[in-house]
Amino acid sequence: MAWILLIIAGLFETVWVVSMKYSEGFTKLWPSVITIVAMAISIYLLAIAMKSLPLGTSYAVWTSIGAIGAVIFGVVFFGESKDLLKIVFVAMIIGGIVGLKVISSKESKSAETENSQSVGTKSETSNNTNSNA
Repeated sequence: MAWILLIIAGLFETVWVVSMKYSEGFTKLWPSVITIVAMAISIYLLAIAMKSLPLGTSYAVWTSIGAIGAVIFGVVFFGESKDLLKIVFVAMIIGGIVGLKVISSKESKSAETENSQSVGTKSETSNNTNSNA
């Protein structure tokens, strides 16, 4: 669930950065309102996702989704260049997100194993203490 929230947060980051472009320096009301609301939603969802995901991974994925969305939106709607190198670098960002997801999954499994082992140790210790009393 945390990954889904993180992806949605990244999409809202794209919304606010695009609406900020349309706000023309916060001189247009509705694009400015959309920017601020989307920022709040994006940061809120990021905060919820960070409860169970590592800080570095969460932030890197969040900003990457926003950056990729901004690049795609810029190419499609603002006529920005479709340079081959731009596409290669966006693909590298996507590769980084996938890599962080894979590493995060391994870290989560490792942490779960450590937690279950430490819980067993604590139970044994408390049982020994109780039986000695």
